[in-house]
Amino acid sequence: MTLAIYLTQDEQRVTHAQIRELNADEFPDRDVTVAVDYSTLNYKDALAITGKGRVVRQFPIVPGIDLAGKISASRSPNWKVGDKVIVNGWGLGEEHWGGLAQQACVDSGWLTALPATMTTKEAMGIGTAGYTAMLSVLALEGHGVRADAGPVLVTGAGGGVGSISIAILARLGYQVVASTGRAAESEHLHSLGAAEVIDRQLFAAAGKPLQQEKWQAAIDCVGSHTLANVCASLRSGGVVTACGLAQGMDLPASVAPFILRGISLIGINSVYAKPELRTQAWGRLADSLPELHLDAIAREITLADTLRCASELIDGKVLGRVIVNVNG
Repeated sequence: MTLAIYLTQDEQRVTHAQIRELNADEFPDRDVTVAVDYSTLNYKDALAITGKGRVVRQFPIVPGIDLAGKISASRSPNWKVGDKVIVNGWGLGEEHWGGLAQQACVDSGWLTALPATMTTKEAMGIGTAGYTAMLSVLALEGHGVRADAGPVLVTGAGGGVGSISIAILARLGYQVVASTGRAAESEHLHSLGAAEVIDRQLFAAAGKPLQQEKWQAAIDCVGSHTLANVCASLRSGGVVTACGLAQGMDLPASVAPFILRGISLIGINSVYAKPELRTQAWGRLADSLPELHLDAIAREITLADTLRCASELIDGKVLGRVIVNVNG
């Protein structure tokens, strides 16, 4: 028997979440089975569990967009029993059964080898949020953003992607400016490496199509008016990555900064990133582990805590990362 978070939906499309023991034959038939050590609780998982967002595309399902553990059965020639692996994205917890269980059945093509210097708990302390942050940093580097060329803005700085972005950028020598709506987070964000913390309200409402040039680059985790204002205030040739939509999916922006300042907007698709890019990102994250402040940005809960914590996350009461010890 395997303990899992199990989601169903009734005829009125109301989602019901419970902790349930599942038989092996209830899991999907896929070519690799992973004995899960740790998963995570992300905003998308919380939406799925609480039913407050149309995240899940087929029921019943086990949520959880992340997992890390050891292969317990494999029909793939590329992976053997005992290999330590990470799975994130690929529709996990949305279309396919995810990581909030003691076991996961997955396609071998979804697997990334756990870096040798990283534990499964550390991997989930980083999780999809940190992996997305590193994809954003790689994109900035690929577009020529340099540590000595001026400040880099991170919006949604108190969230998982934002906080790890700050830690990575600071480690690489960038001057990081963190935007947050919670003044109480300032000390925490400074401890991660932010040189300055500013109020998110500066970006939250409609602004001018061209504004004072401030940032050489930005990592935006918010979307909507925030992303539009970030674009309007980038320096000539500036670059911004878009990886979140906490404020909204719309982009009420002007083409002016793109044409008159030659800025670039890069979308970060962490769900379906190519395996080689995933391996590069996780390798860089392993190199950065000592500076990622995982103890400060992540806390551990059990499966039994997950349903309550999902509601707290939706209500904005959770800071940073949440690691789920599925065997705790």
